[in-house]
Amino acid sequence: MNLSKRRILVTGSAGFVGSHLVERLLRAGAVVRAFVRYTSVHRWSYLDGLPQELRAGLEVVAGDLRDLSAVRQAVEGCEVVFHLGALVGIPYSYLHPLEVVETNTLGTLHVLLAARDQHVDKFIHTSTSEVYGTAERVPIAEDHPLKGQSPYSASKIGAEKIAESFAAAYDLPVVVLRPFNIYGPRQSARAVIPTIITQALTRGFVRLGNLETTRDFTYVEDTVSAFVGAAEADGATGAVMNVGSGQEISIGDLARKVFTLLGRPADVRVESARLRPKGSEVMRLLADSSRSRALIGWNPVWTLDQGLETTIEWIGAHLDAYDVDRYEI
Repeated sequence: MNLSKRRILVTGSAGFVGSHLVERLLRAGAVVRAFVRYTSVHRWSYLDGLPQELRAGLEVVAGDLRDLSAVRQAVEGCEVVFHLGALVGIPYSYLHPLEVVETNTLGTLHVLLAARDQHVDKFIHTSTSEVYGTAERVPIAEDHPLKGQSPYSASKIGAEKIAESFAAAYDLPVVVLRPFNIYGPRQSARAVIPTIITQALTRGFVRLGNLETTRDFTYVEDTVSAFVGAAEADGATGAVMNVGSGQEISIGDLARKVFTLLGRPADVRVESARLRPKGSEVMRLLADSSRSRALIGWNPVWTLDQGLETTIEWIGAHLDAYDVDRYEI
């Protein structure tokens, strides 16, 4: 499927990954409808910064995933749906599990219902590596057991299973992507890499929680390539695919790498207040993405050092948008 001239809906389009995906689709010649959560100030986060020459192919509509009527209106007339909209904070999910489940699980059901009734050509559903919980074996393949280790991960397991059921029950052409830890420009300080970079730039030291956990980091442009590939490849329909680099690094080593790239001595401090809620910490994530390579020909091209350098440069130019004291890792 060539996405040029296709009418495409992207939920979660004003966020970190969604805005990168929207930009890629517009550059490819797609006609994009961006579904964003309503705010009274009528600003659409990173979509507001898109180059003017791309705006002609973009329509922004506001609503809430929990509102089926709004979702139906957003899907109407679209041929492809990329569903990225979700509440993603794990600590937040402990405080507000009902809101997280309503948005992530019920909201996904609403998008699926609208897509089914609209007879869309492809539905790309965004899951997460958090559905695996702490790894029982590595690298993690798609047949690894799923574990709801936090309300957030449980909400995403539920959403994924509902998407799977729509593929089975209604022949909806669904592809499920399970991205591992994405990073890059535009990511908020809620995530570990921006919080390391912002602290290192503004304080000269970094305060973190657990330094021993390991993660598989994938640069955002590589992740977006997987989304586009999943939509374009006919052989991907019905598949669940990991999207990860296949390399892991501990959070402590990651922080030290950032200091090295900045040319500064490493000063990494452990602070208990930045630990994730008890029982929620996933100790190890390492992707087996061989299925993505086989079905859509996906391979990450950005090295961790290249991605970090680009992210450091972007965050350094946008430090006024970050308040590191507001976030816990």
